[in-house]
Amino acid sequence: MRQSNVALSNLRAFVILLVVAFHSVLAYLGSQPASPSPFNSAPYWWRAIPIIDRERWFGFDLFSALTYVYMMQLMFFLSGLFVWPSLLRKGAKMFLGDRFVRLGAPFLLGVFLLMPVALYPAYRVRAVDPSLSSYWAHWSALPFWPSGPLWFLWFLLALNCAATLLYCFAPHWIELLGRMSGKASAYPGRYFGALTVISALVYIPSAAAFKPWDWIQFGPFAFQPSFALVYVVYFFAGMGIGTSGLDPGLFESDGMLARKWAIWLAGTLAGFLAWIVPTALTMNKQRIPVLEIIADLGFAMCCAAACLTWVAVFVQFGVTRRPLIDNLSESSYGIYLIHYLFIVWMQYLLLGISLFAAAKATIVFMATLTLSWSCTVAICRVPIGNRLLGAKH
Repeated sequence: MRQSNVALSNLRAFVILLVVAFHSVLAYLGSQPASPSPFNSAPYWWRAIPIIDRERWFGFDLFSALTYVYMMQLMFFLSGLFVWPSLLRKGAKMFLGDRFVRLGAPFLLGVFLLMPVALYPAYRVRAVDPSLSSYWAHWSALPFWPSGPLWFLWFLLALNCAATLLYCFAPHWIELLGRMSGKASAYPGRYFGALTVISALVYIPSAAAFKPWDWIQFGPFAFQPSFALVYVVYFFAGMGIGTSGLDPGLFESDGMLARKWAIWLAGTLAGFLAWIVPTALTMNKQRIPVLEIIADLGFAMCCAAACLTWVAVFVQFGVTRRPLIDNLSESSYGIYLIHYLFIVWMQYLLLGISLFAAAKATIVFMATLTLSWSCTVAICRVPIGNRLLGAKH
C-alpha cells in the first residue's frame, strides 16, 4: 500500500475517534444550563445535546469548541478525495447507484429505526410520563423527524449527486479545479490562503444571518445554514485534490506540507483564538460588527489550517500500518452510523452515578467505541451489512 493511502487510512481512523470523543463530552460541558429544556418545545436544544449531566468540566468546552470549528469540514474534505477517480472508474450511473446504496439506505434505516431508540433517554429525562406510548406520542407530534449526526449522510449524498452532474455536463470545471489544486503540493501556503479566502467569502454572509448553533430541518433532512456553503467548499476542495492526484501531490511524505506541520498547527490555534475570543465577547450581547467579522475570519482560517494540519501530521508521522488501526479505519463508517445510540444511552445511565465529569466522559467514550466497533464488525460479516457499511466490497 502506498504511503499516501496508509496516511489516509490512519487519518480516517483518527477522525472517527474524534467524532466519538466529541459526542462523548457534550453532556458534561460547563456552559450548559442547569436543567434540560422541554422535549416538545422550540428550539429543541436536545437535538444537539440530548443529555445534560450535573457533573461539568470547562476543559470539555474548549475541546468541543475547537473540534466543532473544523471537524465536519475535515470530514467533507476527506469524503471528496476519491469522488473523481471513482466517477472515472465506474461511470455516472454505477457511481450514483453505489452512493445511494452506501449513503441513502443507511441514512433512511438509521433515521427511521435507530434514532427513535437512540433519543428515548432524551425524552425520559424531561418527561412526566416516561412510558414508551407517551414517548411515541410526543415523538410523532414533533414538527420534524430527528436525524442526529446522520444528517451528514444525506448532505454528502447531495454533494455526490452534484459532482455526478458536473461529471456528466461540465467535466472541464472539475478538471480545471484539479489543475489548480495540483499546485497545492508545491505551494501549500497559497492553497491555504485560497481556501481561507473562499471559506470566508461564503461563511461571512451566512454567519450574519444565522448563529453557529442554528439548524434548519425539513422532515428528516437537517443542516446548519451557517456552515452549509463551507461544507460545499471543503467537499469540492477535497475533490480537486483527488482529481490532481494524491501521490505525488499534497500527500507526499517529504513535501512542503508535511515538513511544515508545526506551522499549520500554529495557524490552527491562532485561527481558533481569533474566532473564540470575539465570539465569547459578543455571545448573548448586542452585536458588534467588527468583532463578528474578526471571528468569522478566524473561523475560516482555523478550518483551513486544521484540515492541512491533520493531513500534514499523518503524512509525516502516520504512515505505519497496524492491523488494529486498519480495522478501525475500515469500520469507521459503521461506527459513525450507530455510535450515537450508545453515546446517549451511556450518558443517560451514568446520570445518577457520582463520578467526575472526566471519568464519566471516559467511560462513555470507551464503551461507545467498543460497542459500536464490535457491532460494525458483526454487521459486516453479513453480506448485505458489508455492502452497506464495509470498507471493502
